[in-house]
Amino acid sequence: MLRPGNAGSNTADDHITVTAAALKQLPRAHRSGRKTLVRTDTVGGTHTFLDWLTRRGRWLSYSVGMTITDDIHTVIGRTPATAWSPVYDAAGQARTGAWVAEITGMVDLTGWPRGMRLIVRAERPHPGAQLRITDVDGNRITCFATNTPTGQLADLELRHRSRARCEDRIRAAKDTGLANLPLHGFAANRIWLELVLLALDLVAWAQMLALGGHEARRLEPKRLRLRLFSAAARLVATGRRKLVRFNRSWPWAELLSGAIDRLRLLQAPT
Repeated sequence: MLRPGNAGSNTADDHITVTAAALKQLPRAHRSGRKTLVRTDTVGGTHTFLDWLTRRGRWLSYSVGMTITDDIHTVIGRTPATAWSPVYDAAGQARTGAWVAEITGMVDLTGWPRGMRLIVRAERPHPGAQLRITDVDGNRITCFATNTPTGQLADLELRHRSRARCEDRIRAAKDTGLANLPLHGFAANRIWLELVLLALDLVAWAQMLALGGHEARRLEPKRLRLRLFSAAARLVATGRRKLVRFNRSWPWAELLSGAIDRLRLLQAPT
């Protein structure tokens, strides 16, 4: 969906439109009867958006970034040291130099949905990083809200932080053609956007289905183009079949040959 150039970043109606469309794409069995998680950064931390998510029912969970207000800033400075616990890294191990705490009962949440929890993270900035006005005692502070009632704070914080994978997809999209909209017409650029997203989907599925267990599973578009898509191979027809013949001296020949075989097995009738 392309928005006008003057569209605001905290427009709750746009967030609701996109979220509703995303939920509609889920299989029906996943729309009820089990938890579905909606994650956003701080632009999703608005009354209107969280009220809409809450009205969707108990099966819908959210984890959204929140702006560090003056009240939150003051409360963090008063939070005792015993309230902080180490955060987890991607492997689920305790990480040094970063801590998490819950401040739900210390902040006035009047007007926000019932069951909302506020969780803050404090982390020492990396060497050379500029401190911000919202930092406390030299620590970089972030905050998010969730309606998940149970679970370790570090687990909830890691779950929220994992939404950064969408930033990875945006970076990959820019490398695939989203960095610039090259056409003059608005409708034409919408078609261009659809083609970019289709290419991203094809690459993501190919990596998941054909390249599992190999480092190529995590490669981004620029390196994929260099190592896999520019293959040293020929397409030949023989015996009423079309074959891809790779140069066996090419380092990635065995990987790509095996990937093609796995995709053929997936397409074969059962």
